[in-house]
Amino acid sequence: MRQQVQTGPEGPQETGKARRRDRDSTGASTALLGHPRHQDSLPVFLFPAELVFFAQQRSSHRRVLTLYNPYSFLLRFKMLCTAPSLYTVVEAEGSVRARSCVDIVVRHQDVSSRNWGRRDRFRLEVSGGGQGGSREIWAELKGGEGGETPQGQAPPPRSLSAMLPQGGLSPTRARDPSLFALYVIIGLVCITFLMLPLHNEPSTLVPTHLHVTVMQKLVCAYILGLLTMVFLR
Repeated sequence: MRQQVQTGPEGPQETGKARRRDRDSTGASTALLGHPRHQDSLPVFLFPAELVFFAQQRSSHRRVLTLYNPYSFLLRFKMLCTAPSLYTVVEAEGSVRARSCVDIVVRHQDVSSRNWGRRDRFRLEVSGGGQGGSREIWAELKGGEGGETPQGQAPPPRSLSAMLPQGGLSPTRARDPSLFALYVIIGLVCITFLMLPLHNEPSTLVPTHLHVTVMQKLVCAYILGLLTMVFLR
């Protein structure tokens, strides 16, 4: 009876250790992206929505992400990735001044055929004004040149190009001088909106009736993302 009492707890102890090992191995897959934030209350204005690299188009091996800071305080940011050995991020950590923006350059380091169709995930974490937020985007390497889709590969989901209306903001129509001028004016208006202060933010330079909401800034940032996709194609 004593031997049974002594050996009885060993089973649960070993099971508890196995469970802890399982939890540790599960958490290791997310270690590169860090621990998720519990309170992501700060909207992050990062464009474009995803990065697409083409193996045989050298100019596409370098992509630019633009981080906008429409707030009245300094934003600190940090870029994380699930495959850091495949990418080089210029200024992966830094800060953005109030009502300003910064470009983050991402370069693909290995465009060999073994990585074609591979999708990796980036996360940009920001903090400022006592708040924090994050934004995740996908990066994909495709074979061939720009505009081509490898056989057997479906187009990436939720792409900004799929959201463009038929016959609307197309690259061909963007070459029209009158439409190009219209797009530039719309872009300047959106940038102006992003620079305006939010409601309940004190400002001695901007009248109160010109203050905007977070939703209005989100709409303007989305339109800027669409225009960026048009001009880069």
